[in-house]
Amino acid sequence: MGKPTVLVIDDEKDLLELVRYNLEKEHFEVLTSPDSTKGLEIAQRQHPDLLILDLMMPGVGGLDICRQLRGDNATAKIPILMLTAKAAEADRVIGLEMGADDYLTKPFSPRELVARVRAILRRSSGEQPAAQVVRRGDLVIDTLRHEVKFAGKPIALTATEFRILEFLASRPGRVLSRDQIIDAALGQTAAVIDRTIDVHITSLRKKLGTGGAKIETVRGFGYKFRDDASEEAVSM
Repeated sequence: MGKPTVLVIDDEKDLLELVRYNLEKEHFEVLTSPDSTKGLEIAQRQHPDLLILDLMMPGVGGLDICRQLRGDNATAKIPILMLTAKAAEADRVIGLEMGADDYLTKPFSPRELVARVRAILRRSSGEQPAAQVVRRGDLVIDTLRHEVKFAGKPIALTATEFRILEFLASRPGRVLSRDQIIDAALGQTAAVIDRTIDVHITSLRKKLGTGGAKIETVRGFGYKFRDDASEEAVSM
């Protein structure tokens, strides 16, 4: 199996070299671009295993790149780690709303960067103890192929959205706290703010359309997937 490929797009050349050095030391294949437009072209052409993307850049900004990649089926599932010099919660929430899987606030330690990269790649690799198809009425989740359909229509989800939906749908009727969802679907190394899960749930509901009503809010605690007796989970 080849080395995972990580593309880093950031206009700070010193930071690019720092990230390159530390990831290559951990046996990653690293591509870099200080130019956001060229970086986007590389992502669209080479489909890296992970994209590390600066939020604030001249020209095409990180959010625009994120939006374009998520809007294209060929690149929609590339995991994205957003970098930001801003500590405000609003900036982090916007990044998550645009489809970023995680974020790091500058400055950050190389060890934390590597840990986040490994965690995101592990989550997006689709490691499962057994292949399984989860069926909840019109919703079908194929964990082997990482595909979701609702009423026969394919639904494009980010890796994080997929894991959250699979975690909830596999436990119909069970109330799950935000902490439980974070630990199971995002991992302990994920950046956590009060609205992290809420943002992902909002995005899931929007993408599922009428199926989004199956994800119910339990005020003051978390979420649950509506339990219908006619629905089932099938191990393959």
